[in-house]
Amino acid sequence: MTNALTGATKVAGIIGDPVSHSRSPAIWNAAFTEADIDWVFVAFAVPGGQAGNAVAGARALGLAALTVTMPHKADAASACDELSDTASRLGAVNAIVQRDGRLVGHSTDGPGFVQSVRDAGVDPGAKSALVLGAGGAGRAIALALGEAGAKVVVAARREAAAEDAAALVPGGRAVVFDAIDAELESAQLVVNATPIGMNGKATPLDVQRLDADACVADTVYHPRETPLLAAARARGLKCVDGLGMLVRQAALSFESFTGVEAPLAVMRAAAETGG
Repeated sequence: MTNALTGATKVAGIIGDPVSHSRSPAIWNAAFTEADIDWVFVAFAVPGGQAGNAVAGARALGLAALTVTMPHKADAASACDELSDTASRLGAVNAIVQRDGRLVGHSTDGPGFVQSVRDAGVDPGAKSALVLGAGGAGRAIALALGEAGAKVVVAARREAAAEDAAALVPGGRAVVFDAIDAELESAQLVVNATPIGMNGKATPLDVQRLDADACVADTVYHPRETPLLAAARARGLKCVDGLGMLVRQAALSFESFTGVEAPLAVMRAAAETGG
């Protein structure tokens, strides 16, 4: 049973490219129904480079809020009127809420990831973490892990991008992908924060080099079992898939948008089933 749409129904949505696979509409609409909030959530396919126009359109149409996924997080931040402290540091947003005609950008990716890892029974504090990727998600996760107490190394294809992300974390270090083998033996938590795995392509990481007590996490949730997680699981390592982060960052955004406690169990169930 869903809420009936009326002329007073507030509209929120997600912008991304691609976005047809997104489970966000199922998660958010289940939450709105459970909380008895007269909102509806839809997906908007927005081509790369058009995030600014999409955010301007949200303002013009009076959309209540937007969530933002690849590849729009930095461009969407530039289109906001105001940014939270975390979003400002990152130069990226994954959540935008319209308040009194002003668009306020937030970043819940990093805290959502940390909560998802803790849900899986892993405390990221005081661990040596290797984050693969220096895009919007990688930067957010690196910052959140550093704030949780982890020692962070960021790996990216471009050295400058890795250095920029690592600079967010006191004592953070940067390496290029070609040099990650030297980091694996000491890494206690490895995070894939790239789209690699979404298309079935293997992540450039040899899980055989990891310690038996290491944890491997992937931010990709479609497919839920990425090649990286399949290899790690076959090795007997602790694994955290991307669905937990999806739910946790959505819950934090939900609370920011509505001021209502997120119905976490309902959101997780919707994420599990895709509807």
